[in-house]
Amino acid sequence: MKSVLVKLAIAAVSLTSVVMSHAQDTLDVVKQKVEAQIGFPVTSVAESPVPGLLQLNTARGLFYASDDGQYLLRANIYNLDEGLRNETEVAMSRIRLDGLAEFEGSTIDFKAQNEKYVVSIFTDITCGYCRKLHREIEDYNDLGITVRYFAFPRAGLNSEGYQDMVSVWCAENPQKAMTDAKLGDSVTPAKCANQVAEQYRFGQKIGVTGTPNIIMPNGTVVPGYQPAKMLEQAIKDNS
Repeated sequence: MKSVLVKLAIAAVSLTSVVMSHAQDTLDVVKQKVEAQIGFPVTSVAESPVPGLLQLNTARGLFYASDDGQYLLRANIYNLDEGLRNETEVAMSRIRLDGLAEFEGSTIDFKAQNEKYVVSIFTDITCGYCRKLHREIEDYNDLGITVRYFAFPRAGLNSEGYQDMVSVWCAENPQKAMTDAKLGDSVTPAKCANQVAEQYRFGQKIGVTGTPNIIMPNGTVVPGYQPAKMLEQAIKDNS
């Protein structure tokens, strides 16, 4: 009897392994098919909240695909049983927070003396509203809001704007260099090991298309310039 049970257990494990291997093969096929069509990487494939749909994390945000790889969707999934909870946004918030954490130590921070909140802002030194926001940086800090800047050169990685942002990040005093650049002063060329390009690519991955793009402490997004008091209220509303 014991021998029979052992054989059944081994058979069950073997069958589970076969099923899992087949499922992984299916995910790999869908991943390769989608990548070939959209022209940019799919970094992971997982089950979505909707049966029959796969969730694709890509270099340009979240997509969904039918589990046979025939159909591709760019949409938000809302959970009617949970008060129209946006499941896509829930997933994106986790992706944002996990990704932001990987850049610890490579951002340009303007810290509040009595810090209550930390917001992450994708910025460009030539962006008008980014400059307006930065002129009010003391107002944010006075409300206990630390601003953590991520680089997002809007003209891309082959632009003069990208090179200037590298110089800001590599300056002896990056905070001063950021402030000077946003006041319209010329940027002193500088080079160093930096993650400006990586921050830009990550911004694209999480759907940043313009600046400033403000990510709340819980991973949700407030696009565009926000006066200090409005940003403080937005943080409270998203806590």
